[in-house]
Amino acid sequence: MALDPAVLVLEDGTRYTGAAYGARGRTFGEAVFATGMTGYQETLTDPSYAGQIVVMTAPHIGNTGVNEEDPESSQIWVSGYVVRDPSRVVSNYRATDSLDAQLTRDGIVGISGIDTRAVTRRLRDAGVMRAGIFSGAEAALSPEEQLGLVQGSASMLGQNLSGTVSTATGYTLAAEGERIGSVAVLDLGVKTSTLRYLAARGLDVHVVPQTITAEELLAMSPDAVFFSNGPGDPGASDRHVALLQAVLREGLPFFGICFGNQLLGRALGFGTYKLPFGHRGINQPVIDVATGRTEITSHNHGFAVDAPIGEVVESPAGFGRVEVSHVNLNDNVVEGLRALDIPAFSVQYHPEAAAGPHDSNYLFDRFRDLVLESTRAAKENN
Repeated sequence: MALDPAVLVLEDGTRYTGAAYGARGRTFGEAVFATGMTGYQETLTDPSYAGQIVVMTAPHIGNTGVNEEDPESSQIWVSGYVVRDPSRVVSNYRATDSLDAQLTRDGIVGISGIDTRAVTRRLRDAGVMRAGIFSGAEAALSPEEQLGLVQGSASMLGQNLSGTVSTATGYTLAAEGERIGSVAVLDLGVKTSTLRYLAARGLDVHVVPQTITAEELLAMSPDAVFFSNGPGDPGASDRHVALLQAVLREGLPFFGICFGNQLLGRALGFGTYKLPFGHRGINQPVIDVATGRTEITSHNHGFAVDAPIGEVVESPAGFGRVEVSHVNLNDNVVEGLRALDIPAFSVQYHPEAAAGPHDSNYLFDRFRDLVLESTRAAKENN
């Protein structure tokens, strides 16, 4: 059976010709590579991938199909999908459909049959860049026209995508087991696993839209606040930085993941910057500075916090002493922050990590302990 043609075009003019996969048409986004060998359904449904064309370095994708249990959100968020060898059959007892069928149904334009390791090497050498996938009739456009469309598409730098992925209305997950309090979760692209882990620690989880004001959030009287992962440039989220600073001034326990880590960095007065090709996948080694323990962690970020490593410094924004708590062993990038004079900490990676690894799941216990300590102190003072 003849396959429809498709081409992946990078903004530097590099082209990769293959076959259509998923929906036919054209799509644009920032080309990034993900190194996980499992969990492709979780990757596709991670809101942090909004606006990105994801290149899978694992060569064989789709063999376990898709199911209704593993999605991290209500839809696929990637702008496009690039694989080398899509599975021709689905062979998992939990599967309810094939990956190809879901990509087609959800309108996700993809490409298969190209050397994804070669694409990855290109992105590692030149850095992530804008890209486009053209399939079906769109593949017949001239190379010059395709490149012009790619070069005219939006850059990830400066984009605020929180409104695209956040919930429109708030909702609540009840605490599991012994209730210890409540947490307000700012949905900047939150994953389902995160909410489950917070509820499992005895917290009523109140998920709120990214449009909430500081007054509205504090009026909920939460015992703690959590900022989620999400897509976009943290430098374009001034309103969320101001919201977090209001939370920190109230002395509420705070935990941030990924985008939430970048926003804590900015709230404390540090800058952020764009990484050449980012960290994406489930095999990033990170050291916990306090314990010296190395954890294998799940990542999905293209920006990082610019803070001094190996020393305790004063928060430029006036929130007391701060230290970098976790560091990436591959490239020495800041992977976590801990405030020493207020109850706040964050990590750049994903401790909820579906489909794994789970080395860092203890961070949810650390947050639970912080909430218990805060509520205990509040009762003693009253």
